[in-house]
Amino acid sequence: MKILLDESVPQKLRLLIEGDHTVVTTWFQGWSGLKNGALLSAAEEAGFELFITADQEITYQQNLTGRKLALVVLSSNNWDSVKAHIAGIMTAINGAGPGSCTEVEVSDAQVPETKNAQALRKT
Repeated sequence: MKILLDESVPQKLRLLIEGDHTVVTTWFQGWSGLKNGALLSAAEEAGFELFITADQEITYQQNLTGRKLALVVLSSNNWDSVKAHIAGIMTAINGAGPGSCTEVEVSDAQVPETKNAQALRKT
């Protein structure tokens, strides 16, 4: 899977994502500063299949209907929390499908949680 990491996500996350995935940052792509809609469109045009962000507003701001790109939204961008919840993040990555949006709780909770945010999509 071709994965794009948002500027809001710790860039070191790319080193923890296991499996047959290609992980690239928005900075590496030269897309720093692009706003959500333009960024999602650019990512789709470049063949990305998944966008990982910590911007919780994206699910309210963007309509994912008809999008090929899946979203994984982390509840925090705290590096220690992200590292501690890599299993939940990987579950969300591996379960992602076109147009889906999955929120991953990466707070100090002991057990990582994911929840499908399909209902949160803007229609």
